[in-house]
Amino acid sequence: MACTGRPYPGALPWVQKLGLTQPFVCYQGAEVRTVSGEVLLDHGVPHALAMEVVRFCRERDLHVQAYLNDELIVERVRPEAEQYSRHSGMPLHVVADLDQGMGPTTPKVVVVADPPKIEQLLPEVRERWRGRLYAATSLPAYLEITNPDADKRQALEFLCERLGVTRQQAVAVGDGRNDVPMLEWAGLGVAVAGAAPEVLAAAGRVIPAPGHGGIAGLVDGLLQS
Repeated sequence: MACTGRPYPGALPWVQKLGLTQPFVCYQGAEVRTVSGEVLLDHGVPHALAMEVVRFCRERDLHVQAYLNDELIVERVRPEAEQYSRHSGMPLHVVADLDQGMGPTTPKVVVVADPPKIEQLLPEVRERWRGRLYAATSLPAYLEITNPDADKRQALEFLCERLGVTRQQAVAVGDGRNDVPMLEWAGLGVAVAGAAPEVLAAAGRVIPAPGHGGIAGLVDGLLQS
């Protein structure tokens, strides 16, 4: 099954391309959706908390974005917004004010900046909203902020229970900080070579980077064991 930080519209084409039919995790674990779009799990960021993050970013002139009804919403079309839009395959929807444009919850709030800036921000954001929000990087330029009840571990656990898969039977593979809870929870957590140290530390096994047969070798090994 797929377990991704991508929004549902950005994840669906890849899920279909891979021929997956089971429900999948999207929005960093904030939602579990079926291929047809039905929402099975929904843990969004409450509006007031999301606006705390938005104001934090406004004060520092950082690009920040949110989501409403599977649309990517921004206050300004900045290069960072266009970068994210191209990568995710989601068009930008400009609103006058995220305070009015978000709705009661949003699946996640994302800060997009140069990787060194994101590395600088991550510990500050984690400390500032400790216990109230979960923060991690997916790609080096994306700081993803979600409800503390929304991460890939909790979403994967929900799906495994629904499908009758035990924790010991679960195998999780990831390369981002947002994958750490999932790797720690699964019976076998597998990191991709080149991942951040905390990702490698959370895994029981490391496979080669993309393009070197890592996933194929892992699957073949598991089938033969």
